[in-house]
Amino acid sequence: MRLPDRQSNQPVTPVVQAYCPQVVMRDQDATYRAYARGGDGNAEKLLFQASLADATRQCTANESTLTINVVAQGRIVEGPAGAPGRTTLPLLVEVVDGDNVIYSQKVALPVEIPGGGTQFIFNKADVQIPNAVGGASRFTRVRLGFDTGPAKKPARRG
Repeated sequence: MRLPDRQSNQPVTPVVQAYCPQVVMRDQDATYRAYARGGDGNAEKLLFQASLADATRQCTANESTLTINVVAQGRIVEGPAGAPGRTTLPLLVEVVDGDNVIYSQKVALPVEIPGGGTQFIFNKADVQIPNAVGGASRFTRVRLGFDTGPAKKPARRG
């Protein structure tokens, strides 16, 4: 940041040194529902529903690495089959440049569910990608969502 010009005492606009990728959430990944065993899709068997709302980021850079601090606000609501208690939400943080995934990490976020529902904050301060001159490409985005991929089947023994 430049200081005011001593002769005119007028502030000078700071210059942004690097591009900080925006956080995006795809509609299909912004909501997560957990059901009682055998109740997938049955509203009466819903344990809880979690959703992500607003998200932001902050970047710091050196010559070789761009570090992104990702923060998001979410809400979790108890369902008809749910009860107060602790659960773990499966989140996925990815950095994509165009169609290429350049960073991907699953994060298990523990959340306490009081009776009814509550808000939660997700914070991942150590997302690191290679830094280019001028920061990340203008096509780079941070994707945040729930990891709703299919559950892995246990290995068969036999």
